[in-house]
Amino acid sequence: MDIKVLSEEHYLESMKLSMYAFQYQVPESDVPKRLETLKKHHLLGIFEGEELASKLHILSLKVKLGHLEWKMGGIAGVATYPEHRRKGHVNALMKRALVDMDQDGNIVSFLHPFQVDFYRRFGWEIISDNKKITIEKINLNPVERQEGIIKRHTEKSHYIDIERVYDRYAEMHSAMLARDEDWWRTSIYGEQTAAVYYDSKKEAAGYLIYEIKDNVMKVEEYVSLTHEARKGLWNFICQHDSMVERVEVLTSVHDPFPFFLKEPKLKTEVYPYFMGRIVNAEKALSSYPFINIMNGKNVFLHLDDPAAPWNTGTYIVGREGVRFHPVKEGGTCVTAPKRGLHMNINTLTAMLFGYKRPLELYELELLKGDFDDVQELEQVIPALKPFFYDFF
Repeated sequence: MDIKVLSEEHYLESMKLSMYAFQYQVPESDVPKRLETLKKHHLLGIFEGEELASKLHILSLKVKLGHLEWKMGGIAGVATYPEHRRKGHVNALMKRALVDMDQDGNIVSFLHPFQVDFYRRFGWEIISDNKKITIEKINLNPVERQEGIIKRHTEKSHYIDIERVYDRYAEMHSAMLARDEDWWRTSIYGEQTAAVYYDSKKEAAGYLIYEIKDNVMKVEEYVSLTHEARKGLWNFICQHDSMVERVEVLTSVHDPFPFFLKEPKLKTEVYPYFMGRIVNAEKALSSYPFINIMNGKNVFLHLDDPAAPWNTGTYIVGREGVRFHPVKEGGTCVTAPKRGLHMNINTLTAMLFGYKRPLELYELELLKGDFDDVQELEQVIPALKPFFYDFF
């Protein structure tokens, strides 16, 4: 199947395919701006005759694991016209995307799934959950007054303080996007407003990204570095009680909100959000922030990755760093090893981002091998808090 890297002459065709597949319309006045944005993407496409039948976008981004940054290829805009579906186009595009991302130095790849099982087949796994809390007007009760102040911003008055708060918050988690100013302006604000909390020392310590429409306040980001900021932002939300009938807050499953409220018994929904996958396992393991690795025994990891065979093989993690022994061409690591732990790329991804612990994966029969080795691995994997706020 012939896959082409799309050039500028195909951008309009690509945009039309997206509009058809995802059922939206780009106003004529916005078309030039959208086409300009596509210059930042790596586009892959499959043609049927002269028509673009299927396509896929790769965005060049970075994600954080604490203070560590990994280059990340963001998969977006995967689409096929109905008459060309079930021909294996997406299968071919996903495998080609993995090759291109690896060659471009990406360590990981993220995407937002329309169906989790579909992308699991190619090695992507859930790495982040979202928590949505719905608060009715009757429960908008402020907590004790805080000494700080709130300053509001829009995209036009964007201020670097909010970036600094986000960056520090991202370093407290894993899997969060490394945002630059352009990403803030083009992908975060839209019609929304930012409210930044400045504490008693006049330092930015938290923020909200929100919108009020049809008597509903939707808080798309609730970020706080301190409990003072968390309470100050909550009190700011409560000040809208004359304007709204309810508030919807989207936040991390690791955040203690709404535990500290006078009435924390609120409608709370937790659901899988983004998926990720390791593109290059040797680079990921070699740069990963293992703990106590110098004091423990060597851990043998036998990895299987059918969609990206360059990852398949045995990795020895220990005092000498990470040593990789690729499987011979045509071989696999499917057979349970006599020594070490066996897993596929999905399991490795969930484990390294902290979405599931080794003991959990063992209990789910996704990590196989000797229980003592699982306990050894449990000691060297840090307790990370995966979270992802963005969308592409």
